[in-house]
Amino acid sequence: MADLTPIEQIVVKAMEELGATKDTVIKTADDITKKSNRPKGLVTNALVTLSQKGVIKRVAREKAAGYYVVKA
Repeated sequence: MADLTPIEQIVVKAMEELGATKDTVIKTADDITKKSNRPKGLVTNALVTLSQKGVIKRVAREKAAGYYVVKA
């Protein structure tokens, strides 16, 4: 995780603590925001960049998108 920014590291850690480490256990941006105790905009931006880096996966759903860690 050396190439991740501090906020990205916090987001990944929060996701791991929530158990969002496989596609059967996905968490929303709101869940991750509450767990990480950071502003939602910051968390949302981190989720986008983490997804682009291939660290997490975004799953589109009817209501809110879900996320899980692919590799830490």
